[in-house]
Amino acid sequence: MSAPLILISNDDGIQSPGLRALCEALLPLGEVVVMAPEVERSAVGHAITISDPLRVTEVDLKLDGVTAYACSGTPADCVKLAVLSILPQRPDLVVSGINHGSNTGVNVIYSGTVSAATEGAILGIPSLAVSLDYRGSGNLEPSKIIARRIAAGVLETGLPTGTLLNVNIPDLPAEQLPPGWQEGHGYDLTVHGKSDWQDHFDRRVDPQDRVYYWLTGQRREIEEESNTDEETLKAGRVSITPLHFDLTDHRAREALASWELFKPA
Repeated sequence: MSAPLILISNDDGIQSPGLRALCEALLPLGEVVVMAPEVERSAVGHAITISDPLRVTEVDLKLDGVTAYACSGTPADCVKLAVLSILPQRPDLVVSGINHGSNTGVNVIYSGTVSAATEGAILGIPSLAVSLDYRGSGNLEPSKIIARRIAAGVLETGLPTGTLLNVNIPDLPAEQLPPGWQEGHGYDLTVHGKSDWQDHFDRRVDPQDRVYYWLTGQRREIEEESNTDEETLKAGRVSITPLHFDLTDHRAREALASWELFKPA
């Protein structure tokens, strides 16, 4: 049996330390091919390119066994293009990351990291997004072990069609992670929380007296159930949230069914 084909992407760009760490983590599991944005494309959501050509350049990451390409497009472009045109066969797994910063709550909607994995799920490929809740250390070694363990589990058991795993890892020294974390303990199956940001725009004036705006803000602290992605991270545990791209609000649909507008003529 041939080794699994693993496609890696991200939104931090082809040269990011997190992507390199992910390659190193997953090489023992199979054949690794990278298709990632040529520059950082954070917070672009699930945008795809339809009005400009996509350009692809092979890049030497100096990692034995890794074939890598830089793409001029978005994270979703990278996965779509790789699967449909570049790879010799459909990958067995799509992994996006390791992102520099968590992707929880409302961030999931904006995240290019999550969107790369979502594109994999849309294409019917088991997929996961991996993010490190960067708080200063930037130590990627625990994240590499955790990503490899979860990826191996997905390769072995698969995922429901259309579902991806959104993995968020606390930025803690190995000795402060839950006991047994290297063997898969201390990982919580979580729900997508509602944490968000208090956004505002700084109004500024450039040297030519032209007004421009710069988005800034801070995370809004709200009380949530303990099993949400954000609360799990705060507790120092690994959060694994199954996500899918059915955005229908089924509870609201039931409530709206009573409207006069929807009653039979």
